[in-house]
Amino acid sequence: MGSEKDTELSREQIDRIIQMAWEDRTSFDSIRQQFGLTPGEVIALMRREMKPSSFKMWRTRTRGRKTKHVALRGFEIGRFRCPNQKE
Repeated sequence: MGSEKDTELSREQIDRIIQMAWEDRTSFDSIRQQFGLTPGEVIALMRREMKPSSFKMWRTRTRGRKTKHVALRGFEIGRFRCPNQKE
């Protein structure tokens, strides 16, 4: 059910992707840059790793959110970087 990329990820990496996906100001582009996953692959990973109710809540929260897509953002200054995020 998961992609080839998913099978190459460690449990620690999967946990980090989930954490980043929940963060409002971490974009899908940042996840792609760090882990090579497209937004669709992140969504599939979240669906597989979360309870259905948690996944539904996350999708409702992220759907159409400008901060999750760099191209839709209207700001550059004030970007939050988690201390765990790669440079």
